[in-house]
Amino acid sequence: MALSLPINSPFRSHIGDILPCVHSSSASLRYKSPTVFWVPFRWRDSIRQTRARAFACSPINKFWKSSARSKASDEKMGAVIRSGQNPRRALSGSSDEAASVQSSAINHRARFMVHSKESCVIEELERPLSEYMSLPASQYSVLDAERIEREDENTFKCYVYRLKFFSFEVCPVLLVRVEEQPNGCRIRLLSCKLEGSPIVVAQNEKFSASMVNEVSYSFSDESSTARQLISETTIEVIIDIPFAFRAIPVEIIESTGNQVLQQLLKLMLPRFLSQLAKDYKAWATGDASRRPLGTGQI
Repeated sequence: MALSLPINSPFRSHIGDILPCVHSSSASLRYKSPTVFWVPFRWRDSIRQTRARAFACSPINKFWKSSARSKASDEKMGAVIRSGQNPRRALSGSSDEAASVQSSAINHRARFMVHSKESCVIEELERPLSEYMSLPASQYSVLDAERIEREDENTFKCYVYRLKFFSFEVCPVLLVRVEEQPNGCRIRLLSCKLEGSPIVVAQNEKFSASMVNEVSYSFSDESSTARQLISETTIEVIIDIPFAFRAIPVEIIESTGNQVLQQLLKLMLPRFLSQLAKDYKAWATGDASRRPLGTGQI
């Protein structure tokens, strides 16, 4: 059926500028002979073109097309991987499709990377700081029993503070290993598990993380007995962006993630060094209990 208008419609026009249009005069299922009206062709065409152009330029149409292409690319790549084929070979027959999938895979990942260095000055006591810093990991205090658990002599589980990322809560649980160094130690991340909001927990299989914390000491210019404790940390996280967030530019997601991680390090590193300084003083004054001194608070 074509577009129809009432007989008394103001769109009726002169014979030189009209187009016949068929209209069924009944809404029932019985057949009735059609009624012919005259509808201005230029108006109808203009209306169609205007609506089509408005929809094509609308943000919702662009987002729908982008989301549809992204979802199709993800489904294609998922099918290739599940079938056990090599993605590069499987998509080599269509360079455009391979490029689209590769671009989609790249654009749907966000990378967060921060680096921070903190230090604090302490006074060396009768037992030298160098001796304390060269203790084997088996003699380390967990510093904060509310946040750190010992798994074995060199491995510890750390519960990081809850973070706000957009409207979600994230609580990372880290498994770290301590590697002894000549003037301190290196704390390296083994694995990370996310706890918090359901959408956050669902990302546990869709991200990778690495962290290295170099803990050392040096001499200070303040006095002959002053020493400087140093903690230098680098964190890198790569995460698959959930489908619901792919409309947000990757740059904004990465900027927000970097700010969250940077703020976290600014809170944790000074507190870590403060606990380390307290533990050294307890050890240097003969306290062999190695009991944790932290309370779990920032």
